[in-house]
Amino acid sequence: MSSPLILIVEDEKDIASLVSKALEKEGFQTKVASSLAEAEEELSRKPPDLLVLDLMLPDGDGLELCKFLRYREETRHLPIIILTAKGEEIDRILGFEMGADDYIVKPFSPKELALRVKAVLRRTKPEGPSPKKVLQFGPLVIDAGRHEARIHGEPVYLTRTEFKLLLTLAEAQGKVLTRELLLDKVWGYTFEGYARTVDTHIRRLRKKLGPCARFVETVWGVGYRFRS
Repeated sequence: MSSPLILIVEDEKDIASLVSKALEKEGFQTKVASSLAEAEEELSRKPPDLLVLDLMLPDGDGLELCKFLRYREETRHLPIIILTAKGEEIDRILGFEMGADDYIVKPFSPKELALRVKAVLRRTKPEGPSPKKVLQFGPLVIDAGRHEARIHGEPVYLTRTEFKLLLTLAEAQGKVLTRELLLDKVWGYTFEGYARTVDTHIRRLRKKLGPCARFVETVWGVGYRFRS
């Protein structure tokens, strides 16, 4: 079986080379695109297993590509890691809103990047037969087997990460889960300083859950709890 192919969309040659070498050292195949146009060409030629995407590109904003890929059925579940110098909280929120699976700010550790690529691939890869577990809390139904959530019978469109976060909280109903524990269980890493990733996803999850957002409770200074 061939190793996963990573498409790196980065216009700075030194950074693209650094990322490529770090990932190849871990056994990945890599391709580099220096613009949105090149990225679209590579995506149409051979879809990668994961995309490492810069935001500030010579012919446009990487967020637009991220948004476009999430709207297309063929690329809706393509894992995307944003790698950018834009590190403000609003930038991270926008990145996740557009469908990024992870967000890394430059300057970065090549070793950490490789670990995060592995973690994203682990949690987004197609899973084997799922347990036929269905959890119901009022109008909210969480179907582990189908990997979907419904409210009053209507589907809630969640990313893989959002669904895993919801299921993890629901399975631990009543127990407080710290941000660090959620990072480990849902994202597959516990790097210090990335607890805000959990907070951002919780906000997105609550927004999508609408009236059922009340089930996801904040325990200040500790983490989150699912309360039916």
